[in-house]
Amino acid sequence: MPTPAAVPAPELSSVATALDDLTRRVTAIAEGLANTQADWVAQDLFAVERALRGAHRRLATLNERLRREG
Repeated sequence: MPTPAAVPAPELSSVATALDDLTRRVTAIAEGLANTQADWVAQDLFAVERALRGAHRRLATLNERLRREG
C-alpha cells in the first residue's frame, strides 16, 4: 500500500475540481432539456449527474483522508 506521501494529492484535488465543473455542465444541459421533446435525454443526464456527484463525494472523502494522514 503506498504511503500518503506517494499519492498525488494535488492531482486528485484537481480531478475533484474538474468533476465538480463537469457535473455543473451536465446539470445545465439536463435542465435545459427537461420538459421538452428531449426530456428522455434530460432524465439520462440527471442520472449521469447523480453518478458524478457520488464520484465527487468519494474523491472529496479520499482527499480529506489524505490531508489528515499526510
